[in-house]
Amino acid sequence: MMIEFLKSFFWIAIELTLLFIGISFLISLLQGYIPYEKIEKKLTGRNKVLASFTAILFAFITPFCSCLTIPVVVNMLKKKIPFSIVMVFLFASPVLDPTILTIMGVVMGWKVTIIYTVITSIFSVAIGFALDKLGFQRYVKNVIMSGYEENNQKFNWRFALNETWSLMKSVYPYLLIGAAIGAAIHGLVPTEFITKWFGHDAWWLIPVAAIAGIPLYIRLSSMIPISQMLILKGMALGPVMAMMISSAGASLPEIILLKSIFKKQLVIAFIVSVITMSTVSGFVFYFI
Repeated sequence: MMIEFLKSFFWIAIELTLLFIGISFLISLLQGYIPYEKIEKKLTGRNKVLASFTAILFAFITPFCSCLTIPVVVNMLKKKIPFSIVMVFLFASPVLDPTILTIMGVVMGWKVTIIYTVITSIFSVAIGFALDKLGFQRYVKNVIMSGYEENNQKFNWRFALNETWSLMKSVYPYLLIGAAIGAAIHGLVPTEFITKWFGHDAWWLIPVAAIAGIPLYIRLSSMIPISQMLILKGMALGPVMAMMISSAGASLPEIILLKSIFKKQLVIAFIVSVITMSTVSGFVFYFI
């Protein structure tokens, strides 16, 4: 049993490592081609549809976890970017990491990844504009930020290597944790158990998973190998995706940081919005 676990862990870890290093390096290398000044102009433009699309694109090309999104949000508010567009970025940034999405496509399939990307993008835009229409902008605190520097780095091999190494140090441990848990599920948890209790008839698990994902703080990078094994063992896709979205979109550390820039009304609205997005997305995956 231990040998089976180690073999499974080894192959999962090797696959994720090669994917992570290759994709991270390529994305870091391409950062030098991103026209950040043009993106900022689009974000502040009068065309809200174009601005929201640009916010989604900006969220995709800036691979931040939920906690690292906060300084960028403060900087966007300081530059008078419309509240609705800032909220679109806030919801989209942690769930649309390009490195993780590519790994998700290879590990879980491109159909799942495309649907995940479309659903989270649509919800990010809808929630951002809804919060703006409901007047939640008045719950933003006046925050003075220091120590944040925008990324204006041009094409540079050394910069790409340094960025890849930095990402490795911050994210790679979670990939290994996910690989270990995935290997344990593969070798130790009976397929019959998961199919019986967490299979396709367990629709009630979707809202439970959406709520549970926030305090559990399972990084998206850890969730991918875990999700792969749970699905292979017979767990329904809906609860898996619901937990994946909620844990990535609203971790406890992020909520604590949000309290420093948002009043409690907006923090609560943010949590409820993430749970709603996760739950509805889970049901979409449940019925496909």
